[in-house]
Amino acid sequence: MAHNFSFFELCNHAASAVEVAIKDLVETQQAYETLYIGADGTDTKLIDDVAEKAIFEVLEEDGRSMKVLSEETGIKTLGEDPEFTVVIDPLDGTYNASFGIAFYSVSIAIGYPDLSCIWFGYIKNLANGDIYHAEYGKGAYLNGIRIFPSSKSELKDSCASVYGYRLHVERTIELTRSIRRMRILGCVSLELCYVASGRFDAFVDVRGSLRLTDVAAGKLIVDESGGKVTNGFADLIELKDNSIYHVYMIASNGYIHDDLLKLTGGIS
Repeated sequence: MAHNFSFFELCNHAASAVEVAIKDLVETQQAYETLYIGADGTDTKLIDDVAEKAIFEVLEEDGRSMKVLSEETGIKTLGEDPEFTVVIDPLDGTYNASFGIAFYSVSIAIGYPDLSCIWFGYIKNLANGDIYHAEYGKGAYLNGIRIFPSSKSELKDSCASVYGYRLHVERTIELTRSIRRMRILGCVSLELCYVASGRFDAFVDVRGSLRLTDVAAGKLIVDESGGKVTNGFADLIELKDNSIYHVYMIASNGYIHDDLLKLTGGIS
């Protein structure tokens, strides 16, 4: 694979462009103004639109032909003969960024040549500059230092991010009673990175509302760190080439994975 170094540089360039573009919108009422309904069926806020335009400008300037899948635009092909596929969430944690909560990111995954193999994942915490990345088969890293998940093996000692509110709360009641600490930080890509780096022991989402753009990069980073990722029924997650396909996801350090599945109804 000859593209890995240039992929990291491309992602860095894109993330920097987003930082510059949204700087004056962060923590402003204007940022959260709804402009239109995005390709994924959710509201696109002004700050989302500005972030996406910044990334597309970088990708177009790169000059290589690629297919791009984005939360707002959907699928767009740059050039005539795509060499690879880029999955972008230009701003994960839109609410956080708009209201000055310092936990939001750019998430970029690259499949080569398509999404049958996510080869490279990159997530930058725009609030503090932390960069997580992973290359298939070569481990996961935080600011250039290799990361690994925690080694906790008991739910009673664990810290997890759990999304299961509203219609799906019954699937997480027993789980929230069983874990020691629960955190919901509002930026899925970074929460997956927290599992990969041992800051969280697990991430659980039983809403069935996660999209490819939310999880493509984070899934690779967890996998490459040595963690485990499945859907809510212990199956490997299939990443489909569209922005509206929804998934359930459980990501963990691996040691507590079966216990999580049992408590959320995924396995008996």
